[in-house]
Parts: sequence; C-alpha cells; structure tokens
Amino acid sequence: MSIPGSLSSPREISVAPEPRAVRRPGLILAFLCVAGLMTFLDVTVVNVALPSIEESLHISEAYLQYVVTGYGTVLGGFLLLGGRLADTFGRRRMLRTGLIVFAAASLLAGIAQGATMLITARAVQGLGAAFIAPAALSLLTNTFAEGSERNKALGVWGAMGGLASVAGVILGGLFTEGPGWRWIFFINVPIGLAAAFAAPFILPESRSEERRKSFDTAGAILLTATLVLTIYTLGQTIDVGWLSTRTLGSLAVAAVLLIAFLVVEQRAQSPLIPLSIFRRRVLTMANIVAILLFGTLVTLFFFASLFMQMVLDYSPIRAGLAYAPLALITAVGAGVASKLITRIAAKPVLLTGLALTFIGMLMLWRLPSDSTYVSHVLPAFLVVGLGLGISFVPLQIAAFTGVEKSESGLAAGLIGTSQEAGGALGVAVAATIAFSATRGLEKWAHGDPDLIREARTSVFHHAFVVGAWFAVGAIVIALLLPMMRTSEHDGIPGA
Repeated sequence: MSIPGSLSSPREISVAPEPRAVRRPGLILAFLCVAGLMTFLDVTVVNVALPSIEESLHISEAYLQYVVTGYGTVLGGFLLLGGRLADTFGRRRMLRTGLIVFAAASLLAGIAQGATMLITARAVQGLGAAFIAPAALSLLTNTFAEGSERNKALGVWGAMGGLASVAGVILGGLFTEGPGWRWIFFINVPIGLAAAFAAPFILPESRSEERRKSFDTAGAILLTATLVLTIYTLGQTIDVGWLSTRTLGSLAVAAVLLIAFLVVEQRAQSPLIPLSIFRRRVLTMANIVAILLFGTLVTLFFFASLFMQMVLDYSPIRAGLAYAPLALITAVGAGVASKLITRIAAKPVLLTGLALTFIGMLMLWRLPSDSTYVSHVLPAFLVVGLGLGISFVPLQIAAFTGVEKSESGLAAGLIGTSQEAGGALGVAVAATIAFSATRGLEKWAHGDPDLIREARTSVFHHAFVVGAWFAVGAIVIALLLPMMRTSEHDGIPGA
C-alpha cells in the first residue's frame, strides 16, 4: 500500500485537455482511484493465499516472503523514476503503459509454475505499478486546485489506499477458496487492459513544460539493487546465520551500492532524489515514520494471515473475511482523522493513531494458540485498524508540510517510496527474526500436533512483537515533529 507520486516540475501545462474530462473531476478521481486500487491491492492480496501458494509451488518459508517483498521492493525502487518519466512523456501515457505492463505481469504470475517465475512476475508487477501510481497521483494533483479541494481528493486517495490494503486480503481469501489462488492475478488482466483503453476518454494529458533530456536511471537501478540485496540477505540469514561470511559480504555490497547511489544523486543532472530535500526536517521525519508504520502494516497482514490459517485452521475465505471489520474500522479511523485535523494539530492525531497501532500489535502478540475470533482476534484487529486509519491522514499531511508547489511531486514520490520500502524491509526483518526460530521449535515439538501448533504460535508471536517495535520507533520519531496545524478555510497544512 502506498500514496506515491511523481516528480513535478515548477511549471505544469495540460496538453490537449478534453473539456468534458476537466468539467468532471469526480469521474477523473474515480478512474484514478480504480487505477491506484490495483497497485494498492497487490501489496496485500497475496497474503491470505500464501499457504496455498506454498503448498502448490513447494516454496519454502524462507522464500515465501519474497512473493510479497519482490513486488514492494521494485515498486519502491522505481517510483521516483516513474514520476520523472510521467512528467516528461505524459502522465496519461505512462499510466496506460503501466496498466499494460501490470496486466501482462499479472498473467505471468497467474500461470507461474515455480517460485522463480512467480517472484519474477511479482517484480515486473511492481515495475508496472511504479509507472501507474505516480502518474495517477500527479494527474490528481493537477486536476484539483490547491487548498481544500485538493486536500479532500488526497484524503479520498489516502483513505482508499488504507482500505485497499485490507480489502486485498479479503479478496485474496475469496479467490483462493473459490476459483483458486491464481485468480488473484488473473483478475488484474481484464481490468488493467480495460482501464488502459478507457483512459484517453476520461483523462486529460499533461506533462511538465520543462522537458527533461536525461533520467536518473542509474539511481533507480542502484536504489532498487540496494533494497533487493538487503532484503534477500535478511532472508538468507535464516539458513546461514547473521555472522556468516555470506551474510556479512552481502551486507557490505549493499552498503557499497547505497554509497554509490548517494554519489550518483549528488552528481546527476536530474537526480532521482535531490538530497537537499532532506534539509526539510518535517518531511524527513515523516518519511521515517512512514517506513516504520508500513513495516508494521505489512508485517501485520503477512503474519496474521499465516496465524489464522496455520494455527487457528481457518480456511482462506474465512481468513480473508476475518479482515472485514479491520477494513471498516480503518476507513472509520481515516474519516475521524480527516475531521480532527481541521480542529486540532496533526501531531497529536498521528501520535494517537500510532499508539493504538502499537497496542493492537501487542494484543496480537498475546494471542493464544486456541484463540477465538470474537474474544481474541477481533478486538486486536479493531484496535490496530483504528490506529492505522487514524495515522494515514496526518502522516500524509506531515509529508507535504512546508513543501513548495514545485517540490510536491518529489514529496509525493518520497512518501510512496518510503511506504513501499518500509513494508518490504519490515516483513523481511520480521520474517528473518520469526522464522530463524522455526527449526529449533520443530525439534522441540517432535511431531506432536499440539506442540507444533504451539511452536507456530511462538514463531508468529515473534513477528508481531517485531511489528510492535516498529510502531514504537514511529512514535519516537513522531514526537519530534512540530505541532502541524491546518487552516480552517483551506485545510492547507503548515508548520
């Protein structure tokens, strides 16, 4: 799940806008939300299907996480480049390109016959999403006037992203239990192609007036390579350990790649991330909070799905539907936050949401192996869902506080990158810590079904407590934010 954006230039123009589209901003917003929904859903839609995918393709637990992180890593790594391309070649054009790539990769994932093919297809899906998401958000910000109109549209976009993350696991359960897990990918094909066809009839074309002659492709590749190698190395520590030559060597290479990325950004004519942007303290801290919060979010969905199916013996559809109250309360939380931030500062709203998220993760950490849904799972879901929903809106406002119009695309791209990278890194860290205890617990269980259930419960408890610590980190950083307030008249955030 993300709220990504593009890198916009100071001057924007519309190229051959269609009057009908301009006069119908509601239709444009609905279309862009559908396009964005596809990219948001695929962050979490696979989670409920993971046990079925594991059994069908014989994927080990150590590699199972890559089905999730492969998508988020490439999406996060190429978001900013996707924004640059959209600004230069046309946002509608890049949106359509992304939809076609996404649909083709979804078809490849649906027919996958092994782990390598599936993970590769998920990575290509991430590339398509990296074209879709920034183009869609940039079209949104160019359609709605700055002020309350744009803030309301961004609120819809942000709430839709949070809701989609939960809707993804529900749909994942329905498809897995029904026609099969492959249909969580097949369904994207007709939707993506239909949206690509319909785009010219709904969206105006727009691009930056200042055409770019160069793109920081090297920066995008280095950033993605750093994330991929780091996440892969974390996963491999389950088998080879943290202090092995292989682990230390891979982490050293990842560090070199990161340094190379920073050097490229300093020297590039059109850097992917102008490092001067990090002089804005509020923006920087908001992105750190986003990394930690989405580490919690994706860890929650990944391991709660496994817990319900592998410990509580839920069917995929029951596990998916178990998230319905979480989806509802997340939307309620986002709505409450949207109203609160017009009356009080955004900071206490964000801190409240993060605190509830932390409490909800602690409740999941204490789930017994014989949990009942109403008494144990549901209360935890309601608390963590409310916290997530309340957090999304003020976090988005913090990410744009004090940002000039010419930097709005960059700020949007950064928050999207932080969210995707945070989710991928978060689940990688949680999976590494949790699954590292699997072998010892399996030996302890000696094949006893009851002890195996207890062992699995312990593994998932490890993951939930890691997610809780991510939330603690987010709270600590959020405490350093200023008291951001919004105007009563236009809702524009300001420090």
